[in-house]
Amino acid sequence: MVFSSSLFLLYFFPIFLLVYYLVNTPWKNLVALIASIIFYMWGAPVFVFVVGASILADFYIIRWMDQQNDDKRKRILALSVILNVGLLVYFKYANFLIDNVNDMLNALGAESVSWIKIALPIGISFFTFQKLSYSIDVYRKVHGPLKKLQDYALYIILFPQLIAGPIVRFHEIADQIEDRQANENVDNRLIGFFRFVIGLAKKVLIANTLGEQVDAIFALSDGQLGTGVAWIGIIAYSFQIYFDFSGYSDMAIGMGRMIGFKFPENFNNPYISQNITEFWRRWHMTLGRWMKDYLYIPLGGSRVNTKRRLYFNLWIVFLISGLWHGSAWNFVVWGAYHGLFLVLDRIFLVRVLTRAGRIVSVLFTYLATLVGWVLFRAESFDQVRYYLKAMFSHQNHLAEYNPSSEFWFFMIAGVFFSFFALRKGTEEWQNRLLSDPVSFKTHLWRSVLAVFLLLLSIAFITSSGFNPFIYFRF
Repeated sequence: MVFSSSLFLLYFFPIFLLVYYLVNTPWKNLVALIASIIFYMWGAPVFVFVVGASILADFYIIRWMDQQNDDKRKRILALSVILNVGLLVYFKYANFLIDNVNDMLNALGAESVSWIKIALPIGISFFTFQKLSYSIDVYRKVHGPLKKLQDYALYIILFPQLIAGPIVRFHEIADQIEDRQANENVDNRLIGFFRFVIGLAKKVLIANTLGEQVDAIFALSDGQLGTGVAWIGIIAYSFQIYFDFSGYSDMAIGMGRMIGFKFPENFNNPYISQNITEFWRRWHMTLGRWMKDYLYIPLGGSRVNTKRRLYFNLWIVFLISGLWHGSAWNFVVWGAYHGLFLVLDRIFLVRVLTRAGRIVSVLFTYLATLVGWVLFRAESFDQVRYYLKAMFSHQNHLAEYNPSSEFWFFMIAGVFFSFFALRKGTEEWQNRLLSDPVSFKTHLWRSVLAVFLLLLSIAFITSSGFNPFIYFRF
């Protein structure tokens, strides 16, 4: 079940909200937990037992850790980390490792290893990072452990942010899990509804419309792909993945607000970035903060004795970030590619781009991300090769490609909403638009706009069979 499906929009979520608002405060967490279990079981009924067993083990391991002295705490934390990372490696990377071993064996003329393919539990990358956040935050004494097992389970599998983030660190939400009555009011519900529908429109109207053409373009073979089509495809993909991912984040943040949670922001106009370092402060911000707090700083961060060690830390973080996104070598290379730019930014590139001016810096950074998106989207290195070749050489097959006027309309919309924050004052306006409290008049016009966009999005969903969920790989 995905947020942009008729089943979720017309049945699951309205019924959940009705029950949630009707029950008394002591029962709200239980209602949210039951709804989250049903939501997860709808797409992966078998894996709910794996997730449930790991939640049960983690809850008692961390409770045990919290009662021990410092030496024992470190060993028990290691147990929790091994458990969670081990599950992630097994389910997400075992097939990848065995396939690579078999490739090497075949190259040596040996027999392949027999292996039954492992299915990937939905959202495992996201909830694994949240479980690690809980373990590490309690170990660091940033916040005490939760007292109730059901509260911990709710933190891990709360359905609004379970399958596509944002990644919520434990200390950011711990108090809200135990008591959020102050946030459960009409203002937050209306703000949340508006934010949810904005995200839905971004996903359904822009991302889905562009995504259908992106799939068609990336299905073209080497001899079919022309230069113009290649650029159209990767530019459209840059907007597809942005509006899809940020749209899901908006929906999650909105649903959270509607039930009293305040999730952290996950995107902030990333395509207006003037260098790749800034891009990663604006793109998937909760992943960046997680990597900084739980990986980059423990490695020494920027407080190291040599620049070589600093560059090594950056590379390690982004190699792991790339692998986190998917179990394939193209994701590793994508992570290394962005890591390279972060190192170059530190050495000289930020200074050069600053001198070049804002527009040149933004265009250069966007071009660098487009090349990276080829690595991210391609199915193989062979496709990376011929796609980049088509982009940067003259192969005229544009006449064979004739997208619809609807595609071009939402392509222009993607360009506008990706770059309109370049105008001075726009980011401040966005913050005011999504801020609280707001006046009755503001609530009124936003609610009217939200209802219109909701009906339009539902019409698009019911009239189209194309509604991809690109986070299954995560």
